[in-house]
Amino acid sequence: MVLAAVATAAAGAETTSWFTDATESSGLRFVHETGAAGALAMPEIMGSGAALFDADGDGDLDAYFTNGRFAEPNAAVPRNRFFRRDGAKFVDATDGSGLGDPGYGMGVAIGDIDNDGDLDVFVSNYGPDRLFRNRGDATFADATASLGAELSGWSSSAVFLDYDGDGWLDLYVARYVVHDPGKKCSDSAGRSDYCGPRMFPPVHDMLLRNVGRGKFEPVGAASGLQSAIGAGLGVVARDFDGDARIDLYVANDGYANQLWHNLGTGKFKDVAPLMGTAYNMDGEAEAGMGVVAADFDGDLDLDLFVTHLADESNTIYRRDGATGFDDATGASGLATGSLPFTGFGTAALDLELDGDLDLVVVNGRVARAAPRKDAGVALPWSRFAEPNQIFVNRGSGRFHVAGAEARAFVEPVEVSRGLAIGDVDDDGDVDLLVSNAQGPARLYRNDVPRRGRWLRVRAIDPRYSRDAYGATVIVRTGERRRMRSIDPGGGYLSSGDPRAHFGLGDVERVDGIEVRWPDGLVERFPGGAVDRDVTLRRGDGKRAS
Repeated sequence: MVLAAVATAAAGAETTSWFTDATESSGLRFVHETGAAGALAMPEIMGSGAALFDADGDGDLDAYFTNGRFAEPNAAVPRNRFFRRDGAKFVDATDGSGLGDPGYGMGVAIGDIDNDGDLDVFVSNYGPDRLFRNRGDATFADATASLGAELSGWSSSAVFLDYDGDGWLDLYVARYVVHDPGKKCSDSAGRSDYCGPRMFPPVHDMLLRNVGRGKFEPVGAASGLQSAIGAGLGVVARDFDGDARIDLYVANDGYANQLWHNLGTGKFKDVAPLMGTAYNMDGEAEAGMGVVAADFDGDLDLDLFVTHLADESNTIYRRDGATGFDDATGASGLATGSLPFTGFGTAALDLELDGDLDLVVVNGRVARAAPRKDAGVALPWSRFAEPNQIFVNRGSGRFHVAGAEARAFVEPVEVSRGLAIGDVDDDGDVDLLVSNAQGPARLYRNDVPRRGRWLRVRAIDPRYSRDAYGATVIVRTGERRRMRSIDPGGGYLSSGDPRAHFGLGDVERVDGIEVRWPDGLVERFPGGAVDRDVTLRRGDGKRAS
């Protein structure tokens, strides 16, 4: 483990590049292929996803990318690619891994479906989805049919969660529309363009219940999850109301978003209209793409952030006590900076370790525009290329757009889609992995001048031999408490490191750590030194009254 010292921001630090493009030096050589042949088929403009996860249990993060292409499976068709981390480098280990799926890839979700201590992989596709079981040595077997995880159609983001509290990870799959490849669409000038979601019927999402050891069964209409329907693109699983049951929030493209309240009886109720998260402040449904649930204002409850089309602005819903959420986009400073862009992947992380959560958004249009001369892709993709963005939290959930200081990340103009986060180089801060449609993936090393120390917490339930997805971790330093979640999901089509990462500001030690396990049990653990990894196990702490 590399222990990172506090870096003092020197004079002129604001003009020092906060990121380094480490793609080439790291060995990550992946180029996404859409298979576009001029027909403007809608799936071409919607992928692809990425994941950072420890596939082989050696303590570092490996990488996985979904690929596309309309073609019959054969040796020449681009496949999904898997890269194992080997020291300071990634090595393409696709051959022999079992993960080289040739389907038209969209998203990826990571979780231990059979509680055997290693991570399994779910791939959502335009077409049949795939579930890959880890053999324990970072090779995988396609267990889709044998485990009952067969889904077809157009799936998008997916997330693992234990919604029924039985200790087995269930699977929620957001699904998009019933696509008709023969449908032709045009823009306002009558030029051929990609269709929007309203041109096709939406399709209901799917919940697969894990009945034990990774065997899944679909949860049908009786659950209530089909009572509201939209073109689903992003999903997060959290306990939004503190009742010790995991709920779901779904970002829909052009339809009202859904907040599925877990009633604890195997049933769900959509409370998004009641809680203020279905529409924006004007009562309008927006084009929801990526979504993040995190505590942006430091008040120890979960807020929501959703990315949208250009001219809509991204939206932040701030939790307002027990009454619901408020659209706080204008007051947060997030509206104006995001208006010109179409946001997809997004993540919340403390870039400079000052104690509050910043936002990263990767952008790329879905409707044609004038070609950008600064685009890193050729025609026709330069019509859809946009720069990515960093929104820096000034404290209490108010943001400003990072500029020249973040130039290595915000200056490239590509068609970005997925965003996975994790500490790839193990130096205590969080790095960024971006997947681009019809372009190369990018790994950005975090070199932001540090304004504090850090702590990374892994929360394990020994009964299930895995990370406790859905747990909440609170770290106390003096009078201040900070909250993070154990969960790899969120964003758009992607999965990252599930450990809770804390920037701590200028402190010398942590006074205490509290874990609220998914079933509501609260345990307190001692604090201690900073700039380190901590593993907490259920049952080892002191129960809170």
